[in-house]
Amino acid sequence: MLAERTEHQAEEKPKKIWNGALKLVRGDSTAKLIENFTAEMTLVAEGLCEDQSKLRREVENSQNEEDRRIQRLETKIDMVDSSLDEERTAHDQALTELRTRLAALEKKAAKEPARKGKGDRNRIRDLTWLIGVAGTVIIVILLIRHFLP
Repeated sequence: MLAERTEHQAEEKPKKIWNGALKLVRGDSTAKLIENFTAEMTLVAEGLCEDQSKLRREVENSQNEEDRRIQRLETKIDMVDSSLDEERTAHDQALTELRTRLAALEKKAAKEPARKGKGDRNRIRDLTWLIGVAGTVIIVILLIRHFLP
């Protein structure tokens, strides 16, 4: 009987330790522990939900701001493109005008050499007469000085 009792006590001792440990971990009431755990997890879940909502709003605000920036840049690009088109048109018109004027000057220059050749001949003829008259005057003056002292 003593052997049975010690054997029974030997089996009861680990059970007591286990039950004591469970009692310390569980507390007096498992339902109360479950309720506390559920309340804490609900609080954590609500906090995560609020954080996620806040992050969604921030992402949405960032996207809206980026869309506005993109729209402003596209507007500026369109303005620059239209300005470049206007400048290109103005340069093309100026170039066309210069080409027209150059063509007119080339035509005029092509006609000029024919007249210029005649003009040069006329000048040479006029200079020859002028030199002839000047030479005659000098000879007459020399003759007058020589014969009339």
